[in-house]
Amino acid sequence: MEIAQSADIQPIKNIAEKIGINSDDLEQYGKYKAKIPLNYIDEEKIKKSKLILVTAINPTPAGEGKTTVSVGLCDGLNKIGKKAIAVLREPSLGPVFGIKGGAAGGGYAQVIPMVDINLHFTGDFAAVEKANNLLSALIDNNLQNKKHSLNIDPKTIVWKRVMDMNDRALRNIIIGIGDKNGTTREDGFNITPASEVMAILCLSKDFNDLKERLGNIFVGYTYDKKPVYTRDLKAENAMAILLRDAIKPNLVQTLEGNAAILHGGPFANIAQGTNTIIATKMGLSLGDYVVTEAGFGGDLGAEKFIDIKCRYGNLQPDAYVIVATVRALRYHGGAKKDEYGSPNLEYLKKGFGNLQKHIENAGNYNLQPIVAINHFATDSEEEIQYIKDECAKLGVKAILADEFTMGGEGMKELAAEVVASTESQRDDFQFLYPLEMSIEEKIETIAKKVYGATSVNYAQKAKSDLKIIKELGFDSLPICMAKTQKSLSDDEKKIGRPTDFEVTVREFEFASGAGFIIPILGDMMRMPGLPAVPAAEGMHIDENGNITGLS
Repeated sequence: MEIAQSADIQPIKNIAEKIGINSDDLEQYGKYKAKIPLNYIDEEKIKKSKLILVTAINPTPAGEGKTTVSVGLCDGLNKIGKKAIAVLREPSLGPVFGIKGGAAGGGYAQVIPMVDINLHFTGDFAAVEKANNLLSALIDNNLQNKKHSLNIDPKTIVWKRVMDMNDRALRNIIIGIGDKNGTTREDGFNITPASEVMAILCLSKDFNDLKERLGNIFVGYTYDKKPVYTRDLKAENAMAILLRDAIKPNLVQTLEGNAAILHGGPFANIAQGTNTIIATKMGLSLGDYVVTEAGFGGDLGAEKFIDIKCRYGNLQPDAYVIVATVRALRYHGGAKKDEYGSPNLEYLKKGFGNLQKHIENAGNYNLQPIVAINHFATDSEEEIQYIKDECAKLGVKAILADEFTMGGEGMKELAAEVVASTESQRDDFQFLYPLEMSIEEKIETIAKKVYGATSVNYAQKAKSDLKIIKELGFDSLPICMAKTQKSLSDDEKKIGRPTDFEVTVREFEFASGAGFIIPILGDMMRMPGLPAVPAAEGMHIDENGNITGLS
């Protein structure tokens, strides 16, 4: 926080000019943030630029720092003379005030203005929320309006309201009890990043594609078992109007004055976990290198980035970076909380299997990974060398990342290796599965090849859901697995590299507008709750508007 607040922040028009944007074209939100018009996307330039995907091992309480590495790598690339732009997701207020705190990097590798980014920013999340809840209002209005009724069966409605805050009390609610003429029914709230509208915003190629996808949202069934979509309610245009500005990417800067684009923010354990296709293409149009990240570990974020986002956006990574920390590998080896910061080679050796599996998973796409060892002061030389040596045995380079304490200067070695990787990457990139596969075959492919499972089981509810999905004709959609981010398996307690395990699909959801099927493994929360001691309790603001405790 102190570093961010003392930074020599530049007017956003200066940052825009560095990457070829006319300051008159910017839609400024104050001095330090702005939206970029969509006409700056250049499909021919995109083909010549390099896309760098940053992913990680499975997240741990010990911390990995994927965003920090992504920002630092962008600065490092600029340090070695490359025109690089960081393209990242926007933070959600729920985690900011809950357990995670801010999400704009850390130390000397941050995007700024940090406070604005972590709070309301340019209003994109609010626009997604309003568009989502407009549809909810139109659904309930249709239930009440007998003259123009679509004859929707209230018991079949799957669409929920959203709010960008952790509030477990809203997960399941009863609505309509205050309206004599209304329909009383069960409903609930999801957190805004879990809205299908957010997923649609992030997968839309342009404004027309956005409207079409909004119209394809499945709402429920009529009493005579006919599917009802948003387009039947004539809601897609009104929803798109609310997203008119939200579809434009947001321009900010790193601490070192390099361009950063932040746009969209779906969660990675229940959605695709990546920024928008539009933002990524904007970065590739304006820079020669784009550093982007995928949420959580490679088993969730990277797989979805490639098999969903890259498929819809006609993109492919030119470099693949896996972030790991010595602390996190100690955790995966069995270290307890008070041992995360103490050198222990035995824990590290036991936990290395998690990193090894993520390295192997890059081969599923015929990509050659680079490991970034995000450096902590408590790392021992012996532990760092062990990671480097073991990675070398797998034919992979592991490089120390010192962005937190040194900024871009501490990332020059990694940046140079990334550039070399983009120039030597194999040209036989492939998706994990073809869309023509059956739904069951796609799920089995992900579970076995990415997670390392031996088999997939289906609960009775999942079997019934699967039958409905096939009847609706959604067989050819990609898969967006919903599972814990804490383990390669569907059991968060199985840390490291679990073996000889099965995964169970409890039920299915589908996002017909966004365009993917969601197998749910275990209990997944679309509306998180606050921890016992929320981050909000440690935040303060003085009479001059100065904020502390937000980072």
